[in-house]
Amino acid sequence: MRVDGFNEYQLVAKSTAIYPGAGDGGLEALTYLGLGLGEAGEIQGKLKKVLRDSDGKISEETKAALVAELGDLLWYIANMANELRVPLNEVATGNLSKLLSRKRRGVIRGSGDDR
Repeated sequence: MRVDGFNEYQLVAKSTAIYPGAGDGGLEALTYLGLGLGEAGEIQGKLKKVLRDSDGKISEETKAALVAELGDLLWYIANMANELRVPLNEVATGNLSKLLSRKRRGVIRGSGDDR
C-alpha cells in the first residue's frame, strides 16, 4: 500500500491501532505508545552493530532492517498524534518551523528546547 502524506498514513495507522485505551486519548493509550517509542532503541542497536561488526558499512540487509524499524517508530508516533487529536502534518510542520527558525537565528547547534 502506498500513502500520500503524513495525514493519510496517520489515518491508515489508526485503523491498525489495537492497544489498551486505543482511541480514547487517555493516559493508558499514551503510555503504551510512549513505551513503543523504544523502537528508537532498536535502530540504535542496529547502528551500533554496524560500527562494531561491519566497519561502519551498512549492508542492504541492514538498510532494510533500519527502514523497517523507522516504520515501526512512525506507527507509534502517528498513533500518539491520533490520541492527542493532532494531525501528523501539523507535528511535522511545527518541527520544521522550529528547526528553520533555529537555523535562521544561528542556534541550531547547542542544547535546550528554548533556543
